[in-house]
Amino acid sequence: MFKFDFELDDFQKEALDCINAGKSVVVCAPTGAGKTCIAEFAIQKALEDNVRLFYTTPLKALSNQKFYDFGKRYGEGNVGLLTGDSSINRDAPIVVMTTEVFRNMLYCTNFGSVKDNMNDVKYVVLDEVHYMNDEQRGTVWEESIIYCPNNIQIIALSATVANSQELCDWINTVHSGTELVYTDFRPVPLRHFYFDSSRPYEILPMFNKDGYLNKKIRPEKREFRSSNKKKQKNYTRDVVSILHERDMLPAIFFTFSRKKCDEYMEKCSYLNLVTPDEQRKIKEIIDEYIKENTFLENNKHIDFLLQGVASHHAGLLPAWKVLVEKLFQQGLIKVVFATETLAAGINMPARTTVITSVSKRTDSGHRMLTANEFLQMSGRAGRRGMDEVGYVVVMGTMYQSPEEVAALVKSSSNPLESKFSPGYSMVLNLLQNLEVEQAKELILKSFGYFSSSFRLKPLLASKEEHEKNISEIRNFRCPFNLTTNDLIVFNKVKEKYVAIRRLYKTLYKQAKQRRQKHSPEVEEYALQSKNLYNEMKSYKCDLCKGYHKHYKMLALLERYEKRLKEINKELDKQKDYYWNLFIAHKNVLERLGYIENDVPTELGIMCSTIRFENELYISEIVKDQILEGLQPSELASVICALVTEEQNNNADMPSLPISRNVRAALNRIKDVRRRIFVLQRDYDITKDMYLNSCYSPLIELWILETPWEDVVAQGGVNEGDLVRTFKRTVDILRQLTLLSAASDELKMTAKSAIKSILKEPVDMD
Repeated sequence: MFKFDFELDDFQKEALDCINAGKSVVVCAPTGAGKTCIAEFAIQKALEDNVRLFYTTPLKALSNQKFYDFGKRYGEGNVGLLTGDSSINRDAPIVVMTTEVFRNMLYCTNFGSVKDNMNDVKYVVLDEVHYMNDEQRGTVWEESIIYCPNNIQIIALSATVANSQELCDWINTVHSGTELVYTDFRPVPLRHFYFDSSRPYEILPMFNKDGYLNKKIRPEKREFRSSNKKKQKNYTRDVVSILHERDMLPAIFFTFSRKKCDEYMEKCSYLNLVTPDEQRKIKEIIDEYIKENTFLENNKHIDFLLQGVASHHAGLLPAWKVLVEKLFQQGLIKVVFATETLAAGINMPARTTVITSVSKRTDSGHRMLTANEFLQMSGRAGRRGMDEVGYVVVMGTMYQSPEEVAALVKSSSNPLESKFSPGYSMVLNLLQNLEVEQAKELILKSFGYFSSSFRLKPLLASKEEHEKNISEIRNFRCPFNLTTNDLIVFNKVKEKYVAIRRLYKTLYKQAKQRRQKHSPEVEEYALQSKNLYNEMKSYKCDLCKGYHKHYKMLALLERYEKRLKEINKELDKQKDYYWNLFIAHKNVLERLGYIENDVPTELGIMCSTIRFENELYISEIVKDQILEGLQPSELASVICALVTEEQNNNADMPSLPISRNVRAALNRIKDVRRRIFVLQRDYDITKDMYLNSCYSPLIELWILETPWEDVVAQGGVNEGDLVRTFKRTVDILRQLTLLSAASDELKMTAKSAIKSILKEPVDMD
């Protein structure tokens, strides 16, 4: 049996016992606690028992890293890789893949049958399973767990979440035989510090010995500066100097702006953080790396690496980020300025993490970080086996008070919330193999439905409150033992008396003016008024001291009952939310001829194989033959517009011409998009359909052999954004080559475009 060269913690031993007992396991532990060794145990066990293991991650970059690490440890021949644009040794005993690829395997699509895909697979590791909280990826995780064959042991690794037992109970329901292993113990404890600009030469412990906020900490002053005032001073360099003096490096500085990552790196490059020997070592590694990646030789960030500082964000080339990670892991880079994406599983532990702000800008203004976001970033501090303690430093800003920061540091993790959302592909794939009622059973297995009691908690609480109020009104304790109905009758008599009395007074006044005080009409209303008065006085309500309170409560009864009816209606809607969404997508597909008699047509089967934000969008474009007759560069240009999300900074990009055929195709696609939008609106479906041509001219230039440096210069864009967009384009082009409705000519054009796009640096991970 596989042995470790270090003593395992209790939670690790417990997880290994579950695996040995043939059970699936959900492991919830803080970042850096050592969850990976549990997966490594399963890998070694799979190799010893001659069975296979799939290791899934949410990100391609993380999959690439695991593939590299496992290849070094277990032998390159034993490890394979499957991502959207890579397929290496796919029949290996250990295959690393993105979770989306694993889900697609379970769908019997172009990956082949489930039986063939899962042949000899005994274990599936779902790393970073808390990504179920992710708005875009959450559905993929739930589908993967729901469809995973019951004979496979799931090893789900998650950061700590508030409802870990609920997650385990759900997996146990849909997959069976699952145990929860939970710990909030950190092998390397964290100490929290605070930097405020009133003390620019020190960082203060955030809490005193009693656990309360340090009284020396002062809030940042709010500055309202006009255009002619100097920009507010940034203290990042001061913090780096303090950490360097106190031997608290290496450090990761988390900020939420790519631009600031690069600015901070430049400001701190003069601090002399590395020794001459370390600088020589950095240069050797860079030179060796550039021999294999010659396109990096003129990278403007090389000089910063030699000073021991770097930035790490999505705007950089993937190959460059790999170099930064490699140097940081060897302790040669002392400070990395990174966006929060670095916290998502990449192996870059540090002695210190600095969080430059605990609030972030969103479309609706600034908001505080969630507890999970803060824990994910702060959890990078403290290297197991190297540091006795990890340090977390929060820099004060005017957007939050020290008290708010302290509350966030002490807060517990947030619960995991389902982001399950049935789409066109799910509907079509399920109906290929299941009846509608069977599909409904499967939809009702989702974590979203399972955890709906949590999601519906506010509505249920409101319902309970309204039912309580209604009950109190209807069961009002009357001192004369009268009922609410008696009060209603009394009120009717009283209201009638008041109305008749008012009318009598008006008629009496008018008759008096005409000297006809004793007219028959006046006498009649006088009698009615007297009789109603006597009737009103016969009720005990007229004497009751609680009448006014009871009357006011009765006035609220109708309002409470109306609101309760609305709440119950909303509850019914929310309880069946996922199924209603499924039916809405099914109805749209039926309207467009993708489903007939609850069975996908040939067109529907073709659409079911597409993986995209809105697969129907792509399918309709192919069906209308809009992509036919285009040249490789033109086809790539059109597809690029479909995968480019709307961005706020498009106005800053130079306007480059688009070729005539591309413009004509995009105009036809606008009609398709409008048609689908109207249909989706009828069924209350909201799905993105991008058509942003800002990168389209650039991918044409790239395919037509324009040098990379010139493409980047003409576009005025970040290299990382360009690479990511080009790779998304390749992903859709690759899918076109497999679509049954695509002509042979279109498939050949797509293959030619892919070949022209995938060259350095785009093909580098």
